Amino acid sequence: MTEQAIIAGCLQNDILAQRQLYSSYSPKMLSVCYRFAASREDAEDMLQEGFIKVFTQIHTFRNQGAFEGWIRRIIVHTCINFLKKHKKFNEHVDLENAQHVSAREESIMSILQGRQVTECIRLLPIGYKTVLNLYAIEGYSHKEIGEILEIGESTSRSKYTRAKAMLENILIKKQIIENPNKGIAGLATI
Repeated sequence: MTEQAIIAGCLQNDILAQRQLYSSYSPKMLSVCYRFAASREDAEDMLQEGFIKVFTQIHTFRNQGAFEGWIRRIIVHTCINFLKKHKKFNEHVDLENAQHVSAREESIMSILQGRQVTECIRLLPIGYKTVLNLYAIEGYSHKEIGEILEIGESTSRSKYTRAKAMLENILIKKQIIENPNKGIAGLATI
């Protein structure tokens, strides 16, 4: 089935088209959910809620831009709403530890790919992880993040800076990147 045929079928509530859409896009969208979620169960719940929205809002897709991008935007917003609804976004973090770390922009941005880094991102406190995902991976501006999360733009910037620093420390501890105090920074051999 082509993408257009899938969309047309979903507009008619065709179960086969809906199944095809879900099986085509759910693996990628689960990985998006997984980056935001605290657990696999939460990620699966986010995915299910997101696809319910995709199916009920498919009539709003106007063939302007990629269909996958449209689905991804719905999934990201579903993840954010899930975190807000379950009050997981406001979990406390030890700010004292976050203030004493510094980040090297080039080392963090050059390694934001791969399963190990994704697992390390998942270790961040939910507020930091959410801002990092939205800014560095999804491409939202700090102003947009502030609006989505109902926080100030400066708070978004601060959380992003702290998230990068905390992520770098996790990556160093797990020996995914080398300690800058020992010399050359970058990817360690795994």
